[in-house]
Amino acid sequence: MQSAADVSTVSHVIQLAVAPIFLLTSVGAILGVITNRLARIVDRSRVLNSLSVPLDSAQQEEMAMLSRRARWVHWAVSLCTMSALLICIVIVALFVGSEISFDPSRSISMLFILAMLSLISGLLCFLREIYLSKGHIGIQRT
Repeated sequence: MQSAADVSTVSHVIQLAVAPIFLLTSVGAILGVITNRLARIVDRSRVLNSLSVPLDSAQQEEMAMLSRRARWVHWAVSLCTMSALLICIVIVALFVGSEISFDPSRSISMLFILAMLSLISGLLCFLREIYLSKGHIGIQRT
């Protein structure tokens, strides 16, 4: 049977892990939005690739833009996923440190900083992709 001190320690670790878990949920939502953008890029490139006639210069330019956008989205997904993985490692480190009576605060701080830098970089890549897609919109007047 566990002592009250053990239960208290575990409940404290769970309290500490709640904030990273909420952050992990947010990163998951961001990844959902970014992957939807990637799906739209892939769908449009498939439409252009399926045309039976040779692509004209505007369509070739659009394909090149889709390729650039896909690269930026790829980096955004990769960096945000890296951030999520680092947040998961932070949560694991909290529990492992508690179980083996080791103070992982320095490691957790570094992992959390890396997670935030990765998330910031991923969001900047996503912002760049949005800028590219906005700049390529052709609005025609009737």
